[in-house]
Amino acid sequence: MTTATGLDSVLAEAGLRVDAREFLRLVADAARRIAPPHSTPSDYFSEEQQRVLTDVGLDLRDAQEGESDPRARSVATATAFAETSYSVAEAAQRLGVDTSRIRHRLKEGKLLGWKERGWRLPAWQFTERGTLPGLEIVLRNVPDDQPQLVVAAFMTTPQSDLELHGKPVTPRDWLLAHGDPLRVAELIAALGTAA
Repeated sequence: MTTATGLDSVLAEAGLRVDAREFLRLVADAARRIAPPHSTPSDYFSEEQQRVLTDVGLDLRDAQEGESDPRARSVATATAFAETSYSVAEAAQRLGVDTSRIRHRLKEGKLLGWKERGWRLPAWQFTERGTLPGLEIVLRNVPDDQPQLVVAAFMTTPQSDLELHGKPVTPRDWLLAHGDPLRVAELIAALGTAA
């Protein structure tokens, strides 16, 4: 089995609609956006900041031979996130509306998306028949400074403050079960703030 064939199998198993060559191009693009190659962590901080960070236990050394690049997981996550998102046309088809309606909803903040060679809309906000119940209430409370990937991670990670049948559920599952969207809105508003 060639590497490309193996990667095609892994991507298909994960439900990603992309061939190996396109996926690798997406990975390279994400790596360039996330951080420059071969960067030295200490280059990002002043001497005082370096001292403080080192004092609390952070390692600002260059990666050593044989260590994996810490950017790898971020790049893989960003690539998968982009690949599982919808174009405006795909979102319009999914919702049974014209593409202009999708763009209007993006502008009004009633759908979440980002521009990357055209609009991309995260899949977590859609259901089989439309958008998540209470989505507009939740989106009004997303902090402006939070990246799409952080919002997606929040919406798809079980939260201890949201329980169904005694078990923590994701905000997406909470909304699908017609839980109160104001609870999710309150939690998402706190993204990026110190606990």
